[in-house]
Amino acid sequence: MPELPEVETVRQGLAEWVVGRRITSVEVRHPRAVRRHIPGDVHFADVLAGRTVLDARRRGKYLWLPLDSGDAIIGHLGMSGQMLLQPPGTTDETHLRVRFRFADDGPELRFVDQRTFGGLSVSEGGAELPAEIAHIARDPMDPEFSDAEFVAALRRRHTEVKRALLDQTLISGVGNIYADEALWRAGLHGARPTDALTGPAAQRLLGHVRDVLGEAITQGGTSFDALYVNVNGESGYFDRALNAYGREGEPCRRCGAPIRREAFMNRSSYSCPHCQPRPRGSLRG
Repeated sequence: MPELPEVETVRQGLAEWVVGRRITSVEVRHPRAVRRHIPGDVHFADVLAGRTVLDARRRGKYLWLPLDSGDAIIGHLGMSGQMLLQPPGTTDETHLRVRFRFADDGPELRFVDQRTFGGLSVSEGGAELPAEIAHIARDPMDPEFSDAEFVAALRRRHTEVKRALLDQTLISGVGNIYADEALWRAGLHGARPTDALTGPAAQRLLGHVRDVLGEAITQGGTSFDALYVNVNGESGYFDRALNAYGREGEPCRRCGAPIRREAFMNRSSYSCPHCQPRPRGSLRG
């Protein structure tokens, strides 16, 4: 699943290549791609024709494009969604779902999604912040994110620290990969109880979350396969800098102990058994 750095990389590309352009037509190639737009695919296309894109914004893992109508296009990449800019006439991608054409006859915006878990919709009056995603917390890269409020809320929770990091109502944009990386940097096991964290430890963890996300954005995100690309179809390179995630059995870059893998919420967690000791009383770590 694309996480904040991958989605932010796409947002930056949309800001550069789509903002300020007027949509002339929208072609929905697969209705499932706009299933969250309740009025249907025909309405989706009709309501966007003639509209100008004013900005490209993000809340957690969601994108939205404010329009001159006061509405907004909301996008979620799901597991395999891509927002690609292609010259008109370029051969259609096998999994092309939605095509946007513009008045300047420049590059088309194409929503490509192999698994169709992602999707687009129009939020009526949602230019400032779509109501559909208003419940999602700010992410730590947001200038209005409050460190003090996050630390206090984290320490009030009665859960494990990794579960808290993945809770999009507490802090958005952090997924499995970057949670493992931040925990490795902080020297914390993911099963550490949140209400046992000291204030300084929670603040230190937040700092590592922010650093990991920032570095990943700089490198275009993490691409493990061809599905995770920016608007120009280019892969990110942060996977080369991963210290924990996906490195089972490889030596920890800090102490040399072999990285361990543990089952976690139908996924996997990766950590160092020496640098990130399991908390006492934890059944799985």
